[in-house]
Amino acid sequence: MGRSAQERLLKSPLPDYITRVDQVGVEERVARLCSRSIKKSSKIQALKLILSQIDLTTLEGQDTPGKVGQLCQKAMRLHGAWPDIPHVAAVCVYPMMVTVAKKALGESGINVASVATAFPSGMAPMHIKLDEIKMAVGEGADEIDMVISRGNFLQGEYRAVFDEIAMCKEACGNAHLKVILETGELGALDRVRHASTLAMHAGADFIKTSTGKIQPAATLPVTLVMLQAIRDYFYETGRMVGMKPAGGISKAKLAIQYLVMLRETLGDAWLCPDWFRFGASSLANDVLMQIQKQHTGIYQSEDYFSKD
Repeated sequence: MGRSAQERLLKSPLPDYITRVDQVGVEERVARLCSRSIKKSSKIQALKLILSQIDLTTLEGQDTPGKVGQLCQKAMRLHGAWPDIPHVAAVCVYPMMVTVAKKALGESGINVASVATAFPSGMAPMHIKLDEIKMAVGEGADEIDMVISRGNFLQGEYRAVFDEIAMCKEACGNAHLKVILETGELGALDRVRHASTLAMHAGADFIKTSTGKIQPAATLPVTLVMLQAIRDYFYETGRMVGMKPAGGISKAKLAIQYLVMLRETLGDAWLCPDWFRFGASSLANDVLMQIQKQHTGIYQSEDYFSKD
């Protein structure tokens, strides 16, 4: 990174305020939103929307080119018998598998997302993190999912976290940057709110709850706090930022509750893959089963769907 870029980063406005979160109020709001009933026609529409918002993910040490290629085939055609089923938004892989995914997806319109910055721990020197981002983008990644240095954040070293995100954004070039907060390690909702605001001011295109590697991962209360931070940031700056809950969302019913929360907090403009994603590996199959039930009244066996 050149000196002029570094100077711009150091002059960036670092938010030094912390919005206190009423945890009881958040939990009550979540409970009310989750009690909403959804009509059948709206439910089918929601289920198809969920499919289009999934980042179909494989992030395992045993990933192989064959496994990633097979996942990409599923991403492009979730169910061969249903031509009106949308494809997913992206396939998310490790940097070493970006080339494989990019080739397999071809001109499908599905993005390739890659985790980076020493995922999931974030424990690496900054130059290595930046090199990893540049490698993934150079191989064709459309989106980068980075992890913040939670140790720095928890020690109150907010400037270091801010600059880290800003430098990663610069390294992304034209690729979108999703900033993973790993909310299960941040703990209090006040910290989740503060980290969300900091990440957006540093240039995040999306904020994301979790790596999916620790528990708790995504939760409805945490996601509501992050959505409210996005709303307030939009009112302050006029810039839209996306949201990605990830980890532990495997059932269609739960995913619909996330969509209800999204619509009630941010409105219809965010109800699309450009601004909301689910980080998931098994959610798609349950959504397909629910669509089948809505059409036929019966569940199809899980054996009819790929386990990828």
